[in-house]
Amino acid sequence: MRYKKFGKTGLEVSEICLGTWGIGGAGWDAHSDEERMDAIKAALDCGINFIDTAPAYNAGRAEQYIGETLHCLGARKHVILTTKCGNKYVDGQYIRCGSEALIRRQCEESLRNLQTDYIDLYLVHWPDPNVSMEETIGAVAQLKKEGKILHAGVSNFTKEQIEEAGKYCEIEAYQPQYSMLDGDNEAVIRWAAAQDMGIMSYGTLGGGILTGTYREVRTFGETDNRNRFYPYFREPLFSKVMELLEVMDAIASERGVPLAQIAVNWTLQQPFITSCIAGAQSRKKVEENCAGLEWQLTEDEMHRLDQAIQRYQFPVQCGEVYQRR
Repeated sequence: MRYKKFGKTGLEVSEICLGTWGIGGAGWDAHSDEERMDAIKAALDCGINFIDTAPAYNAGRAEQYIGETLHCLGARKHVILTTKCGNKYVDGQYIRCGSEALIRRQCEESLRNLQTDYIDLYLVHWPDPNVSMEETIGAVAQLKKEGKILHAGVSNFTKEQIEEAGKYCEIEAYQPQYSMLDGDNEAVIRWAAAQDMGIMSYGTLGGGILTGTYREVRTFGETDNRNRFYPYFREPLFSKVMELLEVMDAIASERGVPLAQIAVNWTLQQPFITSCIAGAQSRKKVEENCAGLEWQLTEDEMHRLDQAIQRYQFPVQCGEVYQRR
């Protein structure tokens, strides 16, 4: 595992951050409790010290898996925990709510779920247009003053929203979507990195499509996140992704590596990315992702991939179906 300084926080984080949306168990493939918790153990075994979660990941279930695992291993002090606020999961729906009352309640619930008395990094999951930034970020600032969170950041914010948030609390981290399939946020990422914010990007594997697992259009359930959140599993983007995978396939064949490692490397070799979030629900997948840090793409391979990405642009943003309060 490799580690980087996480912006102005002073934290040293693993370049791969374990994503736990899938581990929460809603909207993804079915796995046993034991397998999900073993995936968390595998991440620690591989040297990952950075875990990302949220109360919206199956109404706190992902946090509970993490809390249980870290408690059993006695590993809490060795892990940098990131969780979020301002987004609820109710009856299969994600609802943004940035009220002070909800943020305070979610923080207390997250502390219980994670079996800890502090959160290393606390992010506002999505901005809520119906609540003032002062109220939302002010609530986060108060939690920081109380010592319940150590560092504050935002996810899915625009540059203007980050600047406004910074009026009420120091913003030390930015979590945007960024991958070979989605570069819409790159300008904001570059700006945030220049402000010495830690950058932890999500969607590294494109919801799994960049692993090469899906070679034909499939029908997923209405609440499945590959149907609801990521547009790549449907036409017209699916065929475009398949053309990009052809270039990845060639590099994978030449190197004898899985496609997921190419996607991870391409993201991490962007100088403005501190750590990339890679979700996995099994030990095998966690170990496979982490093994990608044993090598790097050459300049020629990066050029081939960048050319393919430029030929097959992906203009549709993800997450547009998130409901407003």
